[in-house]
Amino acid sequence: MRSILLVCTANICRSPMAEGVLRKLLADSGREKEFEIDSAGTHDYHAGKPPFEKATQAAQRRGYKIDHLVSRQVTPRDFDHFDAILVMDRGNLAALKSIAPTRCKDKIELLLEHGDEHYGKDVPDPYGQKDKAYEVALDMIEDGCRGLAAFVTKAPAPR
Repeated sequence: MRSILLVCTANICRSPMAEGVLRKLLADSGREKEFEIDSAGTHDYHAGKPPFEKATQAAQRRGYKIDHLVSRQVTPRDFDHFDAILVMDRGNLAALKSIAPTRCKDKIELLLEHGDEHYGKDVPDPYGQKDKAYEVALDMIEDGCRGLAAFVTKAPAPR
């Protein structure tokens, strides 16, 4: 099994939306059982809580189920456990690389390194903003997750 961790700041908006999108893309391809997908935050601001309501609503409008997810903070174990760690923005990237063991730093990258339309960009944090901000973030997340799903379903499993 291959494992992917999706990370944002508090794990209540962007990373749970990304988890929902990636899970659905893999399920639609019949490959979901080959992957372990999880999400976490760089901070524990909302640990133990469900995704923010506006994130859940935006995801549901597009057919993604995320209301069952529970926020958690990245743990030291995550760096060795996950094969890939995809972050939503450069702030998350810097935060994780500053605490990751050297042997794990190369598996941490921006989600949108896998995007086409939004390649290399940061997914803006919609927390506290209007519904439109969640739609914009979800557009970008879908772009990155489509590319990521295509990549991981073609790449051989790690040994």
